[in-house]
Amino acid sequence: MTIREYIAATAEQVDQALDSMLPPDTASPATIHQAMRYSIFAGGKRIRPVLCIAAAEACGGNAATAMPAACAVETLHTYTLIHDDLPCMDNDDLRRGKPTNHKVFGEGIAVLAGDALLTEAFAMLARLPENASYSVADYVRELAEATGSRQLIGGQVLDLEGEGRQLTIEELRAIHNGKTSALLTAAIRLGAMSAAAASEQLAALTAYGQNLGLAFQIIDDILDITSTPETLGKSIGKDEQAGKATYPALVGIDHARQEARDLTVAACKALDIFPEQQRTRLLALNDYLLNRNY
Repeated sequence: MTIREYIAATAEQVDQALDSMLPPDTASPATIHQAMRYSIFAGGKRIRPVLCIAAAEACGGNAATAMPAACAVETLHTYTLIHDDLPCMDNDDLRRGKPTNHKVFGEGIAVLAGDALLTEAFAMLARLPENASYSVADYVRELAEATGSRQLIGGQVLDLEGEGRQLTIEELRAIHNGKTSALLTAAIRLGAMSAAAASEQLAALTAYGQNLGLAFQIIDDILDITSTPETLGKSIGKDEQAGKATYPALVGIDHARQEARDLTVAACKALDIFPEQQRTRLLALNDYLLNRNY
């Protein structure tokens, strides 16, 4: 199975699980459930749940056990996208090639759809089976800490406060580590935890996720300049219009690409503690994400 086939097959499993876990669009009040499902099933790549499941498999687990965590991470990620697109934030009209949630359902329902997805994410996570090493409390703490005011939301705050200012590379890295790397890393860690990962395995996967997450955002910064709305599925050039600092703006596209490559190498190196067969898919995902064009 190629890495593209693995991603597609895993994404299909995730979609089926999300469909079964989320309230149906006919449940009252129907509008909110339609809005939630609109963004969940708008065609996302499912990279975070795929990484979650691949990490579980690397530690001897499986997709079935890790699935509640994979769905929780994707559901929470979708809430962040809905809120990011709002006029008070990034003010985007296009997401995954479709009108953004607030363009279809209005700003009020979009805010509530994001809130509901955030809440549902923790309900999903509570379904993750406990094991000898980790409890439900550990899972909830992991996701809450990664996505609260000190990491994901904190990164968004720093991003807003940095608009129109000349940031240092350290300040920009702090934004990216919060906005992007924290949730990617949490997805990987939760997958490993679902498989009762040993402490050294969890530490290695944490380093892998942190490097991968920062590289992922640098590539996003580059694509915001070099891609097209048709390819990327969202508006381009928004960062420059909003006066936001990006890696290409600070160091140039060539240096930004090299930084992404260096981080990808570091992510690969972090997996050296795993036998070759156990790390193959994570390494392939690393390369796939570095070389993506959307």
